[in-house]
Amino acid sequence: MRKTVLLLFALMGLAGTAQADQVTSSPDGRIALDLNVENGQAAYQVSYSGKVIIGRSALGLVTNMGDFSRDLTLGEIKTRDIKESYTLRNIKQSQVDYEAREVQATLKQGNRDVMTVTFRVSNRDVAFRYTILPRRGRSETLSCVVSDERTAFQLPADATTFMPPQSKPMTGFARTAPSYETTYTIDEPVGKNGWGNGYTFPCLFKIPAAAPAPQPAKKGKKAAKQAEQPLWVLVSETGTDGDYVGCRLLNVQGGQYKIGFPQAEEGNGWGSTSVSMALPGNTPWRTITLGTLKDVVETTVAWDVVAPKYQASKNYEYGKGSWSWIIGMDSSCNFDEQRRYIDFSAQMGYRSVLVDALWDKQIGYERIAELARYGKTKGVGLYLWYNSNGSWNDAPQSPRGIMNKAAKRRQEMKWMKETGILGIKVDFFGGDKQDMMRLYEDILSDANDFGLLVIFHGCTLPRGWERMYPNYAASEAILASENLHFSQGFCDNEARDCGTMYPFTRNVVGSMDFGGSALNKFYGADNKRGKCRVTSDVYALATAVIFQSAVQHFALAPNNLTDAPAWAIDFMKQVPTTWDEVRFIDGYPGKYILMARRSADKWYIAGVNASEGPIKQTLSLPMFSGTVNLYQNNQLSQVKISKKGTIDIEIPTNGGIVITQ
Repeated sequence: MRKTVLLLFALMGLAGTAQADQVTSSPDGRIALDLNVENGQAAYQVSYSGKVIIGRSALGLVTNMGDFSRDLTLGEIKTRDIKESYTLRNIKQSQVDYEAREVQATLKQGNRDVMTVTFRVSNRDVAFRYTILPRRGRSETLSCVVSDERTAFQLPADATTFMPPQSKPMTGFARTAPSYETTYTIDEPVGKNGWGNGYTFPCLFKIPAAAPAPQPAKKGKKAAKQAEQPLWVLVSETGTDGDYVGCRLLNVQGGQYKIGFPQAEEGNGWGSTSVSMALPGNTPWRTITLGTLKDVVETTVAWDVVAPKYQASKNYEYGKGSWSWIIGMDSSCNFDEQRRYIDFSAQMGYRSVLVDALWDKQIGYERIAELARYGKTKGVGLYLWYNSNGSWNDAPQSPRGIMNKAAKRRQEMKWMKETGILGIKVDFFGGDKQDMMRLYEDILSDANDFGLLVIFHGCTLPRGWERMYPNYAASEAILASENLHFSQGFCDNEARDCGTMYPFTRNVVGSMDFGGSALNKFYGADNKRGKCRVTSDVYALATAVIFQSAVQHFALAPNNLTDAPAWAIDFMKQVPTTWDEVRFIDGYPGKYILMARRSADKWYIAGVNASEGPIKQTLSLPMFSGTVNLYQNNQLSQVKISKKGTIDIEIPTNGGIVITQ
């Protein structure tokens, strides 16, 4: 028989025990968690304002110590309140105040404690993870192998999805898939399994008419409209390091999904799909963000539940930069062109130039050092591209065979430090197995020893890494700007697939190195031929605000100093890359987005539109008064904020809007 025990959180902080269901709620009471063991199966359930959103969903791990997903009983329960503040300069919000209620439940098999599951419930998130316990006794067991995770997420049958299908391993360019570079679904029904391989995180779900019914005192159209609002759920993971694998989401049936481990073929078959773990050992956190789109866009759960793994070796500086490859491709990676881009970055007031693939062959180490010395005279530093390989795919671009080997990697990084290199961009990783996750961690920790920032491309999703690794800058892990050079279809759908989708999904959980904001009309060195950009110049400015990454290498080119509007260039000179606050204003994934970001005391309102017609709204902007700069319909104008603090705006299809003061 199921029983329910309601904890009285006036007594939070005191340890308690129970042998029954466990119910807790968020500090504001909107989110409720039900944890129980029934017929030997541990499960949880999540409700929002009284409505079940995540139905009864399985918990458990399968290990070589035993199957910890069955024959379980509930042991000791510990509860506490969590209140902490932290500062992180390179995420969406620099100062975070985190408050949650924690329940740590011990799960037993027979008389032995086998693991704990820890839940944290905040006002917009549920996060949980497992801790596998050592087996004590005459013969201790201090390590184990985890072969499967039974964690499930039961979504309502009428939910729709916004998720990127996982690629089949060893497919795509040079057999580099999966590399988190697929297009998101838009309002697709639950019950599918991507292209047969599940979905990569984060995964967004819409639950129709999930808001609570209006109270009796609330009458009329306003209350009815409130009741019709959908609820949004974002499922992801955070805290993954070299002690686990990167996971994905698999559809079981209907609205039921479960955690999936890497596929055997990933990385050319190298490495195990299971996890080798010292005990006690923690899994990553599974995260569920619930509420409105505002809750989704503004969540900080990816960083709330993790901690730094080492101290920064220096005070890392972020900022803007340029790179030639997005316009000029491989042939642009020559000494003269990189020197021209250094001059361009200096004219823009930018901090860096990213020197992309093949620099070792087409420029050489000695002349890279010469470029670094020249850049220093201009106040511009260099980021250098590296191949992660290895043997896990066929990507031929060099330098390769360095970042995968500790001795060579550290020797190279020593040279970079002596040369004055700012950071590295490492590309073409081989899936999500534990060995690959260890490589990410090893590159980051070694780079910190030599004062280098790190950007990853052709890579997995970052999972709380901005806080875990102080020299981590950003990851691609998305279908990014290079595809605008290669595909006219991608250009045609840029606003839908990128500008109005990523702010609700990929960029919610981690810094995103998209490499966009092009002002060229064509993706070609002469700006006369190549794939044609269909988005407006103001769209380019808006995405410089909407896409968050502390290091931004924009797709601008030196010719833009003369062939792009002066107001656009001036804006791109001034736009920040680090932010202190984010506020969601309005939007819908794949249709439009309006949001605000603050850097110091300056606010930027930005929006883009992928709808079939223009978006017209009256915005209430209490952070402004007097006259503002309005970038709209490919022009800059000065407009007065009304006495009520409002402004009328219009965003055309494939266009954007920016408001600053």
